[in-house]
Amino acid sequence: MVFGNYAQRLREQRYQISHRYSVRQTARRIGVDPAYLRRVERGAAPPPSEETIQRLAADLGEDADLLLARAGKVASDIRNTIIDRPILFAKLIRSLSQVADENLKLLVRKSRNQH
Repeated sequence: MVFGNYAQRLREQRYQISHRYSVRQTARRIGVDPAYLRRVERGAAPPPSEETIQRLAADLGEDADLLLARAGKVASDIRNTIIDRPILFAKLIRSLSQVADENLKLLVRKSRNQH
């Protein structure tokens, strides 16, 4: 599912619970024009900037990295980390591409505990 459709589905799910998630109110909270948010949701406009996607994710209670990935983007802090050591991170990511999610979660937990 492309970014706009996914974002629209999330927003509409929340709208069923609370009308504060109308296009107009959501757009106001994240700092964009409602017409622009409608175009993005319909796929008539490209995904917004990283900062706007992060505000949308926070507003909708969604993980920002997930929304960024749906938009074909990567958070700037992650991008900068990769750029600092591109060969190592490219090898790491490629080697982990076939690892099961549960094993990846274990690796993440272990790496966090070593800091």
